[in-house]
Amino acid sequence: MKHIIKSAVLVIGMGMVWQARAQQNIQFTQYIFNSMSVNPAYTGYKEEWFGQLGLRSQWVGLEGAPQTGLLSIDGIVDPLNKRHGVGLQITADKLGPQSATSAYANYAFRLRLNEEDTQRLSFGIGAGVTQYSLDGAILDPIDGSDQVVPAGKISNWVPDIRFGVYYYNPRWYAGVSLMDLLSGDQSNNIFRWDNTTTDNIRRKRHLYFIGGALFDLSQGLKLRPSLLVKEDFQGPTSLDLNAMFIFGERFWLGAGWRTGVTVFERTYNRVSGNSLSGRNSFSAVTQLYVTDALRIGYSYDYIVSRLSNVQNGSHEVTLGITFGAKGQRILSPRFF
Repeated sequence: MKHIIKSAVLVIGMGMVWQARAQQNIQFTQYIFNSMSVNPAYTGYKEEWFGQLGLRSQWVGLEGAPQTGLLSIDGIVDPLNKRHGVGLQITADKLGPQSATSAYANYAFRLRLNEEDTQRLSFGIGAGVTQYSLDGAILDPIDGSDQVVPAGKISNWVPDIRFGVYYYNPRWYAGVSLMDLLSGDQSNNIFRWDNTTTDNIRRKRHLYFIGGALFDLSQGLKLRPSLLVKEDFQGPTSLDLNAMFIFGERFWLGAGWRTGVTVFERTYNRVSGNSLSGRNSFSAVTQLYVTDALRIGYSYDYIVSRLSNVQNGSHEVTLGITFGAKGQRILSPRFF
């Protein structure tokens, strides 16, 4: 066990020193309902086969704003010992003329830590590929003969891996993950045409930390606070704080706050003395279990940054469904 933990810390530590200039990772407000999108070690946590569809429209009203879709399924392949979780995650993200479509296969090895099987330590790895595309026809250059702009749509495939560790018990959880280990490699640029080269538009390497807890406030009412820290070692550290009230284990209602915090000194601080605003957004989040197997989630992000005057917030809808016979389902609900 000690050797496994040391190896996990070493891999994450090595990734922290790799930095690349590229676009930010996809940000979902409703990661709190299914954290496989930010940590592959979460795969199989629900100990049921669970599928989820997510659609996010960011900065509504702003031309070229991000549009994102996510489709995932995960579960365990050994229902008796529950040691092996597998999952598949597909995402499609479009931002103006550029887009990225990804597919990842995840595997998690889940260690049982106590006799009652209420605590597990999971090690997860994800392997996949991303197709990055740039559509020059959407761009409108001042100089029509600008050779830096491609004449049509160009694309390239980039392989990638991700790694994570996740621990949970009935009252709290914590996880750390390193995403886009290979996508952040700048050994060569992603697109070339007409003997010119663009800057990388691939995603940056990110380090994530997630954590949360569960409190019983009264009979039929629980409080579930959580946080997410996202670090790319280039811009401000991103911090998400959320709190959800759970009514009768079927209706969730809460809010969140996303902001930037200063953890490390950045290059732009040293060179220009400027700092980026940490203000980002407030969120309203809800989830309803329509049946024992079907859940619907919705969230709205109210932007408080300088973009607030040119857009109308961000909307996100998720649909989740549990598969399998009722006799195979776990007896206690999963709140994380």
